[in-house]
Amino acid sequence: MFYCILPLVLSLFAGAAATNQAFTSYGEMDITSCPITYFGKKYDKVYATFNDSKFAVCFNGHYNAGIQNDCILMSGGTADRGDLKIFTKEIPIGSGVHELLPSLSSPGKCVNVIPLKDSQQTDIEQVELGNFGNQAILAIRTYSGYTPVNMDADTQVNGLTISKKTFQTSQTMSGVITDISGCRHSGVVYKPNTSQKIPSICSTVTCGANGVVTAVSDCDPTEHCDGNGGCVFNSICTVTGFTIIDFPGRVHFVPDRCGYILLKSTPISGLQVLGVFQERRRKDVSFLERVIIKMESTGAQISLEQGGRVLLNNKNVQQLTPVASIVQGVELSRNQSGITAKISGSSYTVYVHFDGEIALIHMTGPSGTEVQGLCGSANTTLGVEKAAEHSDSGCDVQQSQPVDSSIDCPSATEWCNVLKEAPFYACNAHIDPEPYISACTEMLCKYPPVDGLRCQFMEAYVKSCSYHSNVNVEGWESDATCSIHDFCQDMYCSDHEFCGRHYTGEAGCLCRALFASPYKATGTFGEPTVCEKESASISLAKCLLEDQSINYRNLKLNDQTCQGELDSETHMVTFYFDGNRSCGTVITTNGSRIAYKNTIMTPGATIPGVISRKSQVQIDLTCCYSQPDIKSLGITLQDSSVTQQIVSGQWSYNLTMEAYTNTETKKALGNNDKVLLNQKIWVDLKTEGLDKGMVAVVVESCWGTNEPLPSSSLKYDIIIDGCPNPADNTVQVMGNGRGSSTTFFFNAFQFTGKNRNVFLHCRVRLCVQRDNDCIPTCGGQTTRRRRSIMKRYEDKNPGLINLVWTY
Repeated sequence: MFYCILPLVLSLFAGAAATNQAFTSYGEMDITSCPITYFGKKYDKVYATFNDSKFAVCFNGHYNAGIQNDCILMSGGTADRGDLKIFTKEIPIGSGVHELLPSLSSPGKCVNVIPLKDSQQTDIEQVELGNFGNQAILAIRTYSGYTPVNMDADTQVNGLTISKKTFQTSQTMSGVITDISGCRHSGVVYKPNTSQKIPSICSTVTCGANGVVTAVSDCDPTEHCDGNGGCVFNSICTVTGFTIIDFPGRVHFVPDRCGYILLKSTPISGLQVLGVFQERRRKDVSFLERVIIKMESTGAQISLEQGGRVLLNNKNVQQLTPVASIVQGVELSRNQSGITAKISGSSYTVYVHFDGEIALIHMTGPSGTEVQGLCGSANTTLGVEKAAEHSDSGCDVQQSQPVDSSIDCPSATEWCNVLKEAPFYACNAHIDPEPYISACTEMLCKYPPVDGLRCQFMEAYVKSCSYHSNVNVEGWESDATCSIHDFCQDMYCSDHEFCGRHYTGEAGCLCRALFASPYKATGTFGEPTVCEKESASISLAKCLLEDQSINYRNLKLNDQTCQGELDSETHMVTFYFDGNRSCGTVITTNGSRIAYKNTIMTPGATIPGVISRKSQVQIDLTCCYSQPDIKSLGITLQDSSVTQQIVSGQWSYNLTMEAYTNTETKKALGNNDKVLLNQKIWVDLKTEGLDKGMVAVVVESCWGTNEPLPSSSLKYDIIIDGCPNPADNTVQVMGNGRGSSTTFFFNAFQFTGKNRNVFLHCRVRLCVQRDNDCIPTCGGQTTRRRRSIMKRYEDKNPGLINLVWTY
């Protein structure tokens, strides 16, 4: 209701003018220093517009008929220009204004004065907007230049008229004033000091005298109004990073890297939804990595993964589209926003949506439903809901790490509170922003703002609002300078990786902190070289290489046609060489070992000039055979087969010596076999596991003693410098130095006057074959060449293999 006043309100606000903003036809004016709360909404801008002898003061943009806006429309007479002046002064309760408007319960603070003139600069009209805290007043006065007989004053909210009044000029010449305070809730305007039950929102809405609105819902926090005064179960659970906002709006924080039950004991029989958490850039902060849906009725386990991948019982589900496919009773669909699973039954529906970062669980059904799990409506704890079968051993061990100096907690807190401001307040009436603000603040105060993390809680809030109440917040990305987190779609990372952004800005699979930590501490890119089965290999982690700006495709072995092979599942890059694929391997000897060496390196390409942005790599890949080092191994002929595994650095091979007397059966002499004096004894000495094309076994010497010690003073030579003892014509040697085995025979003997035991000792060496230079030269001539060759195998610690026979 409008009241006539005299003198005008301005007299009460007499003070220094803070601004003077002139306009013609229309103008946008800044009233930040004296904002106006118009029917429950606060504004710090005013848009003044002249249109067909009408003057409009609007708050959401210039006036246009038919457009939703908050405006005050008045007759403008002949005025076509004006300006803005702002006056400040405290107007205490009990003033003349308060007497005229008893509904005002707050003191006045300032007034926005808009004087209007015509083209001749004649005063026509004056409009005043007064700030009384959460309340506001409108005052209008006309002057002698005002020509219409009367004035219309129309207050509108969202384009709809709240009140309309027509005044005679005689009234407006004295001045009129009205309270433009009120409340609004869910787009509906309420007058001060009123209370009303609204079936459409199942709430009783109260607008207080000071313009503050409260709404008490008839539904509990997990329920939603059906629009006719009834309540139904309709609730959202949101999981982002290590935070879980459950159905009633409570916030849980996951402190480790385990699996947890998010939803169970639902009215849909046998349904469980689980979340598995893992660390990323920091060891002490976890993120949701996958969502698992279990259907007891079918035994199905559906895993929603990063990158948009879906696994059914650990097998990939191919070609999901926006059109839902039925998989084991679950409707699965995929679009650019992520994967959605829909499960229905018993009048309930559960939607599970996962985009690789944010999980939403939306459940609807009859009123009175109680659901368990961390998302559920019942009270629970992390310990109760831990899923042992999806929790690795040691996942609950608390990790620690120094605070990241780049984290600005006050700034993060300010950022998170934006959820209570435009454009997000469109959702505030449907989804309480406080739990999201709490979760956002906790996360951003512990983890650096990378990989789009700052915007994920806003995106989670907007998605929750859309699912819960079908309210879409348009343009929030540009307002918050955010981009939708979709750069990880179709990017599949291994278990020790996660999808994020490199410091170059490019998306990729980055190493998890716990995986990378031991390698970074030693400056390595993977595990040590593996030497087995005549081959050598080394596996490097692609994410460790990329962390140093190294592209694995640029790495080569000595032979640059040999590159690393990437495992599509583990993302490990393997380089190898073997007997069939040498890749430029260099073989060297140093007396005690034979080494096979290759090198992983980057080509020498650099950016022209004096700088380079490519890391240079040189990783040695070496495997070696150590010379045999068996010292004392004596057995009787009853167990005449001798086998010893030689472990040489990283390669291993077997060295075996067997004795027999029958060349047809080559049966090793056993417990009941007799050896007679002068009986021919055959000995096979062979190896397994050597590179047969490059490494040969050389028997340097063999001799017999009457005691186990090979250095006994009483000895008899059988093989000398790789050749038969020239003084014993019963000895023959075959294949010595030609490959991986040697055979020799001799006639049995005993030491005169000594015990019946004879111990046989052989000195064995490995040799790299080059032009047959491992073959001893025998046959009656002891050449210089043979002597020089055999000298190469002299060693103070020879490798010996022994056996003993008894008569």
